[in-house]
Amino acid sequence: MVRKVGIAVAVVTALVLTLSVASAGTVVFNPAAAPSGTHVQTGTPDCTQVGNTVNCTSYELAGVGNANATATLSATYSAIVDCTNKGGKLVPVKSTVQSAPSSTGELEPKNGRLTVPGLSGPPAPSTQSFLDAATCPNGNWTKSLAPGAPTLESWVYTLTFTGYAGAYITITP
Repeated sequence: MVRKVGIAVAVVTALVLTLSVASAGTVVFNPAAAPSGTHVQTGTPDCTQVGNTVNCTSYELAGVGNANATATLSATYSAIVDCTNKGGKLVPVKSTVQSAPSSTGELEPKNGRLTVPGLSGPPAPSTQSFLDAATCPNGNWTKSLAPGAPTLESWVYTLTFTGYAGAYITITP
């Protein structure tokens, strides 16, 4: 019995470590949102989440003609804000803030090829951003950020060509 419990604990520990180390994204291509013939030439579009950080790889697209593009990484973070009244009563309130996106800016192709640099981030919003987004029961309560916050809730990476509707590449957790 002890051996079975030990094995179960080892398996659960291995799964937790695997999930906390890195989580790869799901990549979706939309050919209608790119010049005809666009394809990945080198590298692999992918993003990996480690804790509260997202890192997206660099890659090169070919067959893009003269179409410019922009890659963007956006993230939403949450935190628990504690609201405390004058009597010391504490009420936890969830606060969600979308951070400013990381972007490559407009990328210009050369000879029909577009080099897309890697992106990291975006950084978590400031403590003040979470406090400003939280709503306490009334204005007389004091706001403070609870320990252990913030947490990366979601993220999305997109590569969008200028003049095309929608993203050609979308990567989500």
